[in-house]
Amino acid sequence: MSKKGQHVVPSANGWSVKKAGATRASSNHATQQEAIAAATQIARKQQTELYIHGRDGRIRERNSYGSDPHPPKG
Repeated sequence: MSKKGQHVVPSANGWSVKKAGATRASSNHATQQEAIAAATQIARKQQTELYIHGRDGRIRERNSYGSDPHPPKG
Protein backbone atom coordinates (compact mmCIF):
# COMPACT_ATOMS: atom_id res chain seq x y z
CA MET A 1 0.00 0.00 0.00
CA SER A 2 2.28 2.73 -1.21
CA LYS A 3 -0.40 5.05 -2.57
CA LYS A 4 -1.61 7.90 -0.36
CA GLY A 5 -5.16 7.67 0.87
CA GLN A 6 -7.51 5.17 2.45
CA HIS A 7 -7.56 1.49 1.54
CA VAL A 8 -10.45 -0.95 2.03
CA VAL A 9 -8.78 -4.34 2.44
CA PRO A 10 -9.91 -7.86 3.36
CA SER A 11 -9.11 -8.94 6.93
CA ALA A 12 -9.54 -12.05 9.07
CA ASN A 13 -12.88 -10.84 10.45
CA GLY A 14 -14.30 -9.10 7.39
CA TRP A 15 -13.01 -5.83 5.96
CA SER A 16 -10.68 -3.15 7.29
CA VAL A 17 -10.02 0.49 6.50
CA LYS A 18 -6.32 1.32 6.54
CA LYS A 19 -4.45 4.52 5.90
CA ALA A 20 -1.70 4.09 3.32
CA GLY A 21 1.47 2.85 4.99
CA ALA A 22 -0.24 1.99 8.29
CA THR A 23 0.14 -1.42 9.88
CA ARG A 24 -2.99 -1.16 12.03
CA ALA A 25 -6.50 -0.68 10.69
CA SER A 26 -8.37 2.58 11.28
CA SER A 27 -11.57 0.53 11.61
CA ASN A 28 -12.92 -2.99 11.05
CA HIS A 29 -16.26 -3.91 9.49
CA ALA A 30 -18.34 -7.04 8.88
CA THR A 31 -19.06 -6.17 5.24
CA GLN A 32 -17.11 -4.49 2.47
CA GLN A 33 -19.97 -2.01 1.95
CA GLU A 34 -19.69 -0.80 5.58
CA ALA A 35 -15.93 -0.42 5.19
CA ILE A 36 -16.35 1.52 1.93
CA ALA A 37 -18.81 3.91 3.60
CA ALA A 38 -16.40 4.57 6.48
CA ALA A 39 -13.38 4.97 4.19
CA THR A 40 -15.31 7.32 1.89
CA GLN A 41 -16.06 9.64 4.81
CA ILE A 42 -12.39 9.72 5.82
CA ALA A 43 -11.17 10.24 2.23
CA ARG A 44 -13.62 13.11 1.68
CA LYS A 45 -12.62 14.76 4.95
CA GLN A 46 -8.89 14.42 4.20
CA GLN A 47 -9.35 15.07 0.44
CA THR A 48 -7.38 11.95 -0.51
CA GLU A 49 -7.82 8.85 -2.64
CA LEU A 50 -9.94 5.82 -1.79
CA TYR A 51 -8.67 2.41 -2.93
CA ILE A 52 -11.05 -0.55 -2.77
CA HIS A 53 -9.35 -3.94 -2.83
CA GLY A 54 -10.98 -7.24 -3.77
CA ARG A 55 -10.74 -10.49 -1.79
CA ASP A 56 -7.51 -11.26 -3.67
CA GLY A 57 -5.94 -8.05 -2.33
CA ARG A 58 -5.71 -6.36 -5.73
CA ILE A 59 -7.14 -2.86 -6.24
CA ARG A 60 -10.47 -3.20 -8.04
CA GLU A 61 -11.74 0.36 -7.78
CA ARG A 62 -10.35 3.80 -7.04
CA ASN A 63 -12.03 7.11 -6.22
CA SER A 64 -10.47 10.51 -5.77
CA TYR A 65 -11.75 13.04 -3.27
CA GLY A 66 -8.80 15.42 -3.65
CA SER A 67 -8.34 18.53 -5.71
CA ASP A 68 -7.99 16.94 -9.14
CA PRO A 69 -7.10 19.11 -12.12
CA HIS A 70 -10.06 19.90 -14.36
CA PRO A 71 -10.06 18.82 -17.09
CA PRO A 72 -7.94 15.77 -16.28
CA LYS A 73 -4.59 15.42 -18.04
CA GLY A 74 -4.18 12.79 -20.75
